[in-house]
Amino acid sequence: MTCEHSGTGFWKNRKVFVTGCTGLLGSHLSESLVVLGAEVTGLIRDQIPRNYLSMSNTIQRMNVVNGDVEDYDLIERILNEYEIQTIFHLAAQTIVGTANRNPLSTFSTNINGTWNILEAARRNTNITEILIASSDKAYGSSVNLPYNEDTPLRGSHPYDVSKSCADLLAQSYFATYQLPVAITRCGNLFGAGDLNFNRLIPGTIRSIYNNISPEIRSDGKSTRDYIYVKDAVNAYTALAANLSTSDSIRGQAFNVSYESPMSAIDVVTTILTLTDQSNLKPKILDQATNEIPHQFLNSKKFRTILKWAPDYTFESGMRETLMWYKSFFEDRITNDT
Repeated sequence: MTCEHSGTGFWKNRKVFVTGCTGLLGSHLSESLVVLGAEVTGLIRDQIPRNYLSMSNTIQRMNVVNGDVEDYDLIERILNEYEIQTIFHLAAQTIVGTANRNPLSTFSTNINGTWNILEAARRNTNITEILIASSDKAYGSSVNLPYNEDTPLRGSHPYDVSKSCADLLAQSYFATYQLPVAITRCGNLFGAGDLNFNRLIPGTIRSIYNNISPEIRSDGKSTRDYIYVKDAVNAYTALAANLSTSDSIRGQAFNVSYESPMSAIDVVTTILTLTDQSNLKPKILDQATNEIPHQFLNSKKFRTILKWAPDYTFESGMRETLMWYKSFFEDRITNDT
């Protein structure tokens, strides 16, 4: 990773709490922290046998607590009993369609879960760094693009609103209590281990592996920023390692992306090209509702303050991702026969 203060030595024996540790970002972040020598405690709500945390054997090298981020007493117990110093709050219901179908559970997880983390941290004097994962969706829809960090947070639909609220909660805890918090607003993540095949990238890869034309739920023209999960992990660890010592970071929000927006059809076409399957023409379903048509980020603030640059491009990150999925699907067929 290109970063002036990567904080590699910072993590040795550091007691770290990761919520959402079985998710795409959480599993890769936990793996990286374990490798860096941190003592990682992860909160797991559902036992899902096929997740990157388990498949990488990272789960065998960390503390695991079963429970829900909405359980305040549990969060407070974890911070105290495991003597946590650094928190990465990643747990969230992240699927837009699920949020539209069941907004209350999304609000409960994404908003209540966030204030539980912040309040428990406020009451614990050991905590020196808290990273709250917001999202580019927190900005809502805007005609002024790319988003800067001072763009108002104006989510309209359930998932977007939940991220706007969580983001503002984190800001309020810094403004009121000087809690050592920073906020990340990342573009769409992709990488090894994402088994939510409702998402565009893993769904496309699975279709290609099965020799089926990939489907695009939208009209194919919607644009998003993307970032490979390994670059996102490096951004998170660098930000946290500098959080307690930098006045320019505490209480701040940071956009993190490649600053190279791509349409859904461009994403699918790139994957088809990289897999030599351009003969599989994508199907445009044009069925997506309550989704923001265009979103992309200006990451200059993060690049300038952290002296950060990604190690990957979309294409190089996708090549690594495709190699992982190829192995995953082949192993699954072998184990099922």
